[in-house]
Amino acid sequence: MRNSTPAWVRVPVLFFTIFLLMEFFIDSGDQPAFIAYPMTAYFLLLVLLLLIAIELILKSIENVMYQTLSEEAKARYNESKSDTWEWAWGKRMYQKLLGSRPIEEEGEIILDHNYDGIRELDNRLPPWWIYLFYITIIFGVAYLVRFHVFNDYNQSSEFEQEMAEARIAIEEYKKTAKDLVDANTVELLTEASDINAGKVIFETNCAVCHMNDGGGGIGPNLTDNYWILGGGIRNVFNTVSEGGRSGKGMVPWKSTLKPNEMAQVSSYILSMQGTTPANPKDPEGDIWIDENAPAEEIQVVSDSAAVEIIMEDEAVNPVEPEE
Repeated sequence: MRNSTPAWVRVPVLFFTIFLLMEFFIDSGDQPAFIAYPMTAYFLLLVLLLLIAIELILKSIENVMYQTLSEEAKARYNESKSDTWEWAWGKRMYQKLLGSRPIEEEGEIILDHNYDGIRELDNRLPPWWIYLFYITIIFGVAYLVRFHVFNDYNQSSEFEQEMAEARIAIEEYKKTAKDLVDANTVELLTEASDINAGKVIFETNCAVCHMNDGGGGIGPNLTDNYWILGGGIRNVFNTVSEGGRSGKGMVPWKSTLKPNEMAQVSSYILSMQGTTPANPKDPEGDIWIDENAPAEEIQVVSDSAAVEIIMEDEAVNPVEPEE
C-alpha cells in the first residue's frame, strides 16, 4: 500500500518550516526575517511557485498517461489511489476550486469539432478564477468610492506632508552631522580636539604658504585683523573651500578636505588671531569686524585697528619733534 502526502500539503509545510528556521537563525532585529531580507523571501516564493508548476505538470502528464491504460490497469490504479493517505476535506476543496470534470466524464463535454484529430473540451472557468475576478471587481469599486468619491486619501497631499517631514528631519540631522556643514551652517569650533585636529591640517596643508605660526609667506598674515576675502568662521570656511576668487593664489580645498576638516582648520586659523608670529607679513586686505560679535569685542578690534592705522601713518610721515 502506498502512503504519500499530497503536494498541496508538502509544499506549504516545507516553506513554513523554512521561514521558521529563518526567524530562529537569522538576526533581523525587530522585523521578521522575510521582511528584513526580502530578496531571500522572494527567492523562496519563486521556488515555491516553481514546485507548484512542476506538480501541476506532473499531474497533467499523469492524467494523459491514465488514458493510455487498459481497463484492468485503470482499475488497479484507482484501487492504489484509494489506499493513498490524503486529507479528504482538502482534496474535496481542491476539486471544488478547480472545477474540472473527472477524466471518466470528459466524454460528456467534448465539442463536436476537431482540428486534425485534436478535440476540445468545453470546460468551464475554474471557480477559483471566477471568485478572484469577483474580488477584484469589489476591490475596484471600494477603491473608486474611497479614493475618488469621498477623497479619503490623497497621494499629492501625502507626498507634500512626507516631503515636509523629510526636510525637517534633514535640518535636524544637519545640526548634529559635522560632515554636512557648509559656509551657511558652519559654526566656530572651540573644543580642544577640534582645534588640535585643525592645527594638524593647517601644518600639513597650509603652513607652506602661511608659515606654521600664521605669520604669512606666499600667503597673507593670518594673525592680524586684515582679511582679503573677509574674516569670521563663515568667510574663512568659504575661502578654504573655494580658494581665491580670482582664480589666482590659494587653491580650493573642498575636493581634498571633508567639510568637518575644513571647519576644524578654519576654527584653528581664527584661534591664531592676536598671536605674535616670528616674522609677520605686512597687512593685506581690509579690517574685518564681525557685526554679530559682542560690543566689547568690536570696540577692542576697532581700537586695535585705529592704533595700527596711526602707526602706519607715522611710519610714512614721521612727526618731527618740536624745538
